[in-house]
Amino acid sequence: MKTSAKKKTLKWNSLRELGILLAFIVVLVTLMILSPTAFAKPANLLNIVKQASINGILATGMMFVIISGGIDLSVGSIVALSGVIAASFAHPGEYPLIVPIVLSALAGLAAGVLNGVGVAYGNIPSFIVTLGSMTIIRGLALIYSKGQPIFGVTDEFEALASGFAFGSIPILVIYFLIITAISAFVLTKTVYGRRVYAVGGNEITAKVSGVSVKRIKIAVYSISGLLAGVAGLLLASRIVSGQPTSGQSYELDAIAAVIIGGVSMSGGSGKWYGTVIGALMIAVIGNGLDILNVSSHFQLLIKGSIIIVAVLLDVKGKRNQ
Repeated sequence: MKTSAKKKTLKWNSLRELGILLAFIVVLVTLMILSPTAFAKPANLLNIVKQASINGILATGMMFVIISGGIDLSVGSIVALSGVIAASFAHPGEYPLIVPIVLSALAGLAAGVLNGVGVAYGNIPSFIVTLGSMTIIRGLALIYSKGQPIFGVTDEFEALASGFAFGSIPILVIYFLIITAISAFVLTKTVYGRRVYAVGGNEITAKVSGVSVKRIKIAVYSISGLLAGVAGLLLASRIVSGQPTSGQSYELDAIAAVIIGGVSMSGGSGKWYGTVIGALMIAVIGNGLDILNVSSHFQLLIKGSIIIVAVLLDVKGKRNQ
């Protein structure tokens, strides 16, 4: 009986993963047909990957949290806080480049640790903890910057996100690929990765099996916060300033990428490459609709509809198992 149920689950997951890939290909081909001269240009396709990179980095951290059975609504605010911190320490002649890099990453990590402690030891639902921290961290970003953008960064700081590698590949894409590769290794090849899935699949069973559930929860929120800090640093570099209002709704795009990519909202299942496809899907849809002159209001409608369909498929799959 158990073997039959397991086979059924594996079959459903395989079909779902294939469906995600096919949906992405269909969207890509459709936009290429509708706008062959603009959308299908190699330069535009490379730009799409660049646009997907910051959200993809955020989504990678979110993926760890959702696989563990939680949610992190604070990542957009962490992007803002880490961005203004980075920009404030990136003025010419004041500090070496390593200082804003380290401080922005540490700010994100600290926020993630606090989220994890609140969830793990406070026994507060992750939605409530991160909803509260989302507001607190946004307030800290506004207080730190006095509600004003921080300008006057060095050329080296600007080059962090605007440069190119190997001649024509945006450096943002390289960062995204490196972070994705590390995350994929951690999730698929390490004991820690298996424990993240175990906690998300059945927290009680994981605890009985000797897994330190509290440590795993703190760790996944720490990863999410750290990557949000990195994303904030890169965004500040890309827009050449620290904006206390930046990152608004970024948490929704990150969650959307993870859900579209096939990670279950109830935790315990999902693949790293699905999140990559999800991030690319969002970037492709946004870019394609911009080229077709579709209002941004309709883009929100389409994005929301895709999220609902993805969740419905997840629920249907759980019921069939």
